[in-house]
Amino acid sequence: MRAIAGLWRWRHNPLRRTTDFVEALVALAAAVLIAVAAPFVGSLAGGLTQDALHEAVRAQHESRHKVTATVVSTVTQPPVDPDPETATARDGHRRVVANWTAPDGQQRSGTVTAAAVAAPGDLVPLWTDRSGRPVARPMDPGTATVHAVLAGLGVAAATGATIEGVRRLVLWRLVCRRYAAWDREWAAAGPDWGRTGTGS
Repeated sequence: MRAIAGLWRWRHNPLRRTTDFVEALVALAAAVLIAVAAPFVGSLAGGLTQDALHEAVRAQHESRHKVTATVVSTVTQPPVDPDPETATARDGHRRVVANWTAPDGQQRSGTVTAAAVAAPGDLVPLWTDRSGRPVARPMDPGTATVHAVLAGLGVAAATGATIEGVRRLVLWRLVCRRYAAWDREWAAAGPDWGRTGTGS
């Protein structure tokens, strides 16, 4: 930012090096791109993601149907789960054997997940596909919107980080060129520099 603030002041300074001017221009361009391009790209990505997710939500709601299943019995042996962090979610549910009527009218039976308090004879909600096979609950529009917003923010942040990374790379190259120029100037003037009577 100091380079940007000093850009106008340095325009006619006789001590200004070309690399100073280029560094200030690169900093200004990076600041403008981060302020303008990153939000634009993030907004565009978020909008495209939201359109795709809402289309997926519509497709899921068309292909998945909520039915009511009747609990026949409970499954006493829990499934093997190597991840101990899922224990809390598992404690709130239990696996039961249930009967239900598929959307096509056929009777189905199988092992499904129900609330931990479900007992034989209870009615539990169940999502199925058209043929009656249990499927995951479809995504709701609110969740799709949250995912789209997070995707947009992530793309905007990644764009800003990429611009900053390019700025730092250009700055590193400028510093390398500056040091190389100093080495050349030192090699030309350095051997006799500071000695008494030099050049007399």
